[in-house]
Amino acid sequence: MGKVWFVGAGPGDPELITVKGRDLIGRAGAILYAGSLVSEATMRWAPAGCEIADSKDMTLEAINTWLLQKARVHDTVVRLQTGDPTLYGALVEMVQPLDADGIGIEVVPGVSSAMAAAGSAVESLTLPEVTQTVILTRVEGRTPMPDGESLAELGTHHCTLCLFLSITLLSKVQSELLAAGWREDAPVLVVQKASWPNQEKIVRGTLTDIRDKCRDEKIKSQAMIIVSPVLGARRWPELKKSKLYAADFSHRFRRGTKPKRKA
Repeated sequence: MGKVWFVGAGPGDPELITVKGRDLIGRAGAILYAGSLVSEATMRWAPAGCEIADSKDMTLEAINTWLLQKARVHDTVVRLQTGDPTLYGALVEMVQPLDADGIGIEVVPGVSSAMAAAGSAVESLTLPEVTQTVILTRVEGRTPMPDGESLAELGTHHCTLCLFLSITLLSKVQSELLAAGWREDAPVLVVQKASWPNQEKIVRGTLTDIRDKCRDEKIKSQAMIIVSPVLGARRWPELKKSKLYAADFSHRFRRGTKPKRKA
């Protein structure tokens, strides 16, 4: 029996895959990649003779069957997923049949689109004394949300919200966050295809106008929505600075220097 590796391909740019993930592709006997979300350019590292298949039109059952069959033939089988396999990746649903068949599995983390979107827009998801919390979630659509996890409830924390799989539900984002007490002019960032070469779109707006702006840009899929009190901090005239780098802050690598008292 071979081993199945669940590899995070990252947000889109093939070069954002980890070195470990790239090396696994380079020695794989078979690769099943999510072609609707993972760039086909990532396959350039696959060896000659590697069996490559696209899962975009497969059911979960077909995916599981493919992985089981290839693991009986090849030492290294790669399931290449968008972003990070542990986040909205149906990981457990694919692992259970492999466990039942005694096939070894391992997960290689990947860069999430939440981080890629913030990086593309040169935004921080946290800022001292503004917010130190990031919630990764989605808006309820066809998949119901568990009790206590509606956007209106999570939004009451007024921290950074990274909303996956929700770009077609922007009207619901607006209504639920307004119900949670967010202001109409609260800043919102939408990044479509973060890091994808020549395909990325960055849209900035407010809760009031972000839906119209995304409609104007024809953004209907593969977009990360970030709502946060720290958006735009790059242009703030004053910031609360991190204590870690303050001259008077001591830690195990540096002794802080107290400011001299004025005579």
